[in-house]
Amino acid sequence: MSVFNGLRRGCGVAAIATGVLIPSAAFAHVFPQTQSPSAGAEVPAPENVTVVFDGPLEPAFSSLTVSNSTGKQVNTAKAQVDPNDRKTIHVALPPLPPDKYTVHWVAVASDGHRTHGDYSFRVK
Repeated sequence: MSVFNGLRRGCGVAAIATGVLIPSAAFAHVFPQTQSPSAGAEVPAPENVTVVFDGPLEPAFSSLTVSNSTGKQVNTAKAQVDPNDRKTIHVALPPLPPDKYTVHWVAVASDGHRTHGDYSFRVK
């Protein structure tokens, strides 16, 4: 076997391995694409918080909670993943007084990978 044939065979194996690994890595985690209210916004009291992710969520393990400036959770309703658009999760809110609020999100992709984060908005 020549050196060229050995290199060609090695490149073929690398191409196959790359083709197998890239698709699974591309769908490993989901991240927020849009939020309502948006991060840093100052808004009248919203009736709910909605976050749209870049991939489908696993409803049983994904969540949203909203806390006030003292860290007390203000939502009593449980967050719901939209059954018609599994990229969207929302939670209903009670009437909110003026304050800074933090949205904490946990997103579990349909393949089981978990991401989490938070962002804040203000109510006028």
